[in-house]
Amino acid sequence: MTEQFSSNIESNWCLSHKKRCMDIVASALGLILLLPVICVIALAIAIHSGKPVFFQQKRLGRNGRDFHLLKFRTMVTAKNGPGLTRDGDARVTRIGRWLRKRKLDELPQLFNVLKGEMSLVGPRPDLEEFWSQASLDDRRILELKPGVTGAASLAFCDEERLLAQVPAEQLASFYIQEVLPQKARLDSEYAARATFRSDCGILLQTVFLPLFRRQREKREVIEREINEQVSEQ
Repeated sequence: MTEQFSSNIESNWCLSHKKRCMDIVASALGLILLLPVICVIALAIAIHSGKPVFFQQKRLGRNGRDFHLLKFRTMVTAKNGPGLTRDGDARVTRIGRWLRKRKLDELPQLFNVLKGEMSLVGPRPDLEEFWSQASLDDRRILELKPGVTGAASLAFCDEERLLAQVPAEQLASFYIQEVLPQKARLDSEYAARATFRSDCGILLQTVFLPLFRRQREKREVIEREINEQVSEQ
């Protein structure tokens, strides 16, 4: 599936050589600095879940070109299932759940960035089975290079919890009709005004997102306990 679009991206930054230079420098430095972390995670997966340590999946990149997305494996290898994951998915391993919650399973995508298949900031790459059913307007976001994180990624940081509320038989249709268009709109709106500084802001928010999420979850637990105590009185 390869598509060509007439560009509707107003920002010169998204498709610029400067952004590519930023991707090369940042991903190379990231791989060097995070190499000990990557090795520890790989070893932990090998010990607790066995091999393979990495997971590759074909996704759609810029202009609808296929590429192989690289992640740490967070699921058991024996089970098949939908291309979407939600809270409580039995396929996710114990260590995989811990990694996904902190987005550490995405670290190997720095290799995708270094190879030029992805950017640090951009729309998250999705499966062809979903994009093939999307509208033409939504597919225009494919003119951008996919990213490790992005505006929609931050907005849908609790996507697995959201999808857990949807009946299993409606999961794919809900994602295609409700979630995917919103993601495309958010990423398109961001791309139209993207700059070097705004990309740095997205990256900083992504780094600190797990901390904010844990604080929010603690507040929710406390609020739930208070409400239960009040209801018992």
